Formats: sequence, C-alpha cells, structure tokens
Amino acid sequence: MNHPLDRPVWTALTGRQQAFAAGDAATALRFSPEINILAASADASSESLAALAALAPPGGALVTVEGESMPVPPGLTVTKQAMLVQMLAEHPAAPEPFDHLALSDADAPEMLELATLTRPGPFVSHTHRLGSFIGVRVDGRLVAMAGERMRAPGLTEVSAVCTHPDFRGRGYAGRLMRIVMAHIVAAGETPFLHSYADNHGAIALYETIGFRIRREVIATFFQRGKA
Repeated sequence: MNHPLDRPVWTALTGRQQAFAAGDAATALRFSPEINILAASADASSESLAALAALAPPGGALVTVEGESMPVPPGLTVTKQAMLVQMLAEHPAAPEPFDHLALSDADAPEMLELATLTRPGPFVSHTHRLGSFIGVRVDGRLVAMAGERMRAPGLTEVSAVCTHPDFRGRGYAGRLMRIVMAHIVAAGETPFLHSYADNHGAIALYETIGFRIRREVIATFFQRGKA
C-alpha cells in the first residue's frame, strides 16, 4: 500500500487542502496560482498529463514532487530536476525559549522578498496562507522565517525555512523550526519536510532536531512556452 507522502502534492490537493486546489480531481490539480506552483496529475495517462500541462499559464511554471519519474506533459519543458529527501520527525526535539513573532498578511511582502532572495522552495504572494508562519526581526527587518505548507493525514510539512545571508550562523533556522514542529505536534500530528538531497548541511541540521530520512522523491520544474 502506498504511503500518502509518496505523492505529497496529490495527497494534499485531494485531501486536507482541497480548498486551495485548482483543476479537476479526475485528472490533474495544482495549488491556486497565488498560493503556490506545486501540481500533480492523477496518473501518467495522456489525459491526465494534458490536463496537468493546461494548469500552467502561458510563460508560467509548475513543480511536481513524486516518488517515481513521470512523463513530461505535452507543451511543458523541464527546466530543472532534482532529488529530494523526505524526512519525518517522529520524535522531534523540544523547542527552546526564543524571541520570535507570528507572521500574517501584513508581513507578506517581506516574506516573499526573503523567500525570493534565499530560495527555500516554491513561494509566491500568498503561500503563507497554507499554515502558520513565524519569523525573526532585527531592527524591524524580517531576517528569518519558517512555517507550514503541505498537509497529509496526520502529517504537516515544515517549509519556507530561510535566513537572510547577512544573519546566518545565529541559529535562527533551527530554533524557528523547533517552534513550528511543536505547534504541529500539539495538534496531534507528525512534522515532515523536504530538502535537496545534496544539501548536506541542511540535512545535518534537520537530523539534530529529530528528523530522519524516510525516502527520496523527485522534484521536477516545468515551464510552459509563452503564447
């Protein structure tokens, strides 16, 4: 029996995060464009792949995260493909007292600016609405953040963990992650995350706070030509 995280995007969009879905659950779904560019097809049939391609606007992009390789949808070009490790924290480290703040719609422009600079993963104007986000400000400037993204039965993803290059090395990422993880555990769920498989420094950090590698999955970045 397949694990729900073998196809995390499809699991999220057909389950707990249906409210954010665009498309047709019979063939292909994506997060609404203002929320994220993650997408998935129901299967590898030509009908589903064509429907997936249609979810990308002219000149737009989609990203899939799959346990197995999928055919390229017609009309889309692969711009990047990378192996990710999927990690679970069944015994997460306890949070530490740490001065942080809850982030909201009012912080959205700064959150997008920080994510665009540091590239923790796909992040657009309203990605922060997928869950709770927290951050650190220094002299009024948002310099680090972490939050929640995809959801599966009993599981919530820790995501958008990033720190401005000028403020790295201060332990912000790990401390923020512990707080996000504690929030997830308090809801009776298990935290999970994705990391590029070659980002050994990040993986080592995640292991110190309780994450363990579950499996590898494939992230594929697609681009559609302009009309």
